[in-house]
Amino acid sequence: MADNKHVDEATGTETVGHEWDGIEELDTPMPRWWLWTFAATIVFAIGYVILYPALPGIAGATEGTLGWTSRGQLASEMAAEQDRRAPVIAALARIPIERLPEDGTLMRAAVEGGRSIFKVACVQCHGAGAAGGEGYPNLNDDDWLWGGDLKAIEYTLIHGIRQPGHDETRMSQMPAFGRDGILDPRAIADVTSYIRLVSGQEPASAAARRGKNVFATNCAVCHGNDAKGNRTFGAPNLTDPIWLYGGSRQAIARTVTNSRYGVMPAWGEKLDPVTIKMLAAYVHSLGGGEDFVAVARDPEIQVDERP
Repeated sequence: MADNKHVDEATGTETVGHEWDGIEELDTPMPRWWLWTFAATIVFAIGYVILYPALPGIAGATEGTLGWTSRGQLASEMAAEQDRRAPVIAALARIPIERLPEDGTLMRAAVEGGRSIFKVACVQCHGAGAAGGEGYPNLNDDDWLWGGDLKAIEYTLIHGIRQPGHDETRMSQMPAFGRDGILDPRAIADVTSYIRLVSGQEPASAAARRGKNVFATNCAVCHGNDAKGNRTFGAPNLTDPIWLYGGSRQAIARTVTNSRYGVMPAWGEKLDPVTIKMLAAYVHSLGGGEDFVAVARDPEIQVDERP
């Protein structure tokens, strides 16, 4: 093939010795700048392997003479961020949650921190917009089973609702009136009519009148004679249009028949106190939070201290 090489007259470049139908290929040398760049990349690669972790092994990669690792860099950046946030965290740890609104800057910091926590811990049940769903409360409205002030929300987050094995958890239990044979189907239908009446969904009827007596005997002890609920027992207000499990006849009858037993984790077992305080501040800020209501020694008994 070397015997076939010759210099192209037009370009002065030697050919590679190949010919296809009279067409020959020029043996044009690589540009000098490209060769120097290629050499530089080789030098860079050798230096990188020496200075940084690069070569994989059975137990790990080579460490490199600089001792740098991505994990170490992350740890350093996280430590710097913790140092930056330390004054705010310390201030949040010191201030009682009911006094948090007095410090606007600290309250805003708590709300923003709680927003991030909510996306990790709460959206699975309450949704990204905190609107909830069937069996999961809407945190944007002003209807609260256990209280919607900062202190009450914090207590609910710490101790959860019906958390098994947790003595201080929020606890209420509605009888399964139908399943347990306390009420027959007709009585359940009547009390459903009454509940639909007081919630403004049905007109007065003979069934609702009968249901009023059923309600007074079986339900008023928790929901009150006026059916407006009782936060001491976590009994919902039945006169408003807000329903945790639905306000249709079918949904109400199903609730009366089988009861409901929703559970929320006791986040005090998973999150630190400052994190819970920030989460409570965010939930309170969503639009349905109430003014502060002081909680007596028994956290289930609330004393209104608003003017």
